[in-house]
Amino acid sequence: MGNQVEKLTHLTYDELPTTDPNGFEPEDDTPRIGVSYIFSADDDEQENIDETERDPTEDDTNYDCLNELQCAVYYRDECVYEKNSLFVDTGSFSVENLLNKCKPGDLVEFVALGQYPHWAVCVDHRSQVVHLYRNEIKRDFLYDASQGKRGRIVNDLYKFRALCPDVVVRNAMEQVGMKDRDICWKNSECFAAWCRFGKREFKIGGEIRIGKQPYKTKLQLSEKKSHVLEFQSLEDLIMEKRRNDQMGRDAFIQELENHLNCTDDTKNDYNSN
Repeated sequence: MGNQVEKLTHLTYDELPTTDPNGFEPEDDTPRIGVSYIFSADDDEQENIDETERDPTEDDTNYDCLNELQCAVYYRDECVYEKNSLFVDTGSFSVENLLNKCKPGDLVEFVALGQYPHWAVCVDHRSQVVHLYRNEIKRDFLYDASQGKRGRIVNDLYKFRALCPDVVVRNAMEQVGMKDRDICWKNSECFAAWCRFGKREFKIGGEIRIGKQPYKTKLQLSEKKSHVLEFQSLEDLIMEKRRNDQMGRDAFIQELENHLNCTDDTKNDYNSN
């Protein structure tokens, strides 16, 4: 949404662009512009308020991967990110099981019910990771970084060409100790992905937000229904994607239905006058 984000936060629902939940017209397969729900910040302060409320010794065994919202992200016509059913079906692991799977240069995602996912970069065989946490780039053991959440390796979610593991580790280690205003990543996912792929699009202000919206997210609501959103930058798209991850598939679909019903009611009230 780019520079339109601030404007959208002050609009009423009937003023927002929207689309049918199917995401496609029956006559053709051309995606339509959807409504973006960037009404709350996804920054490290919000992430870590959620994390500090947890018991760090609690393993969230109730996390349901099947309630994750599957999606594909496109830059123009190229798919640059995909979370599909095959990935969701792999599930998540306890930290103890994850220890035997991680290698230097791997990206790890920690997940828990109702919380933003937290990303980290594995930097050695002793299971130490580097991650953005409370506005600081820190080096921690995997167990400490997990905060009791379950985890999984997410190297293949983004489709960009990865740097070699030594470079990924060096990118992460060179940022350790960076704090506050010196940090140029919006959240832990942007930081970890930048370490692995080295693309400026993951940094704050890494793209010029003018002209058309080149990024599209196709959200899979069911086997036959989808919803399409458009964004001017990868940074904005990731913020919205993470908010959807925090909500879960069922809550997102309910919010979308409520919004569409609200929009239809407003239009009907206007047309009746």
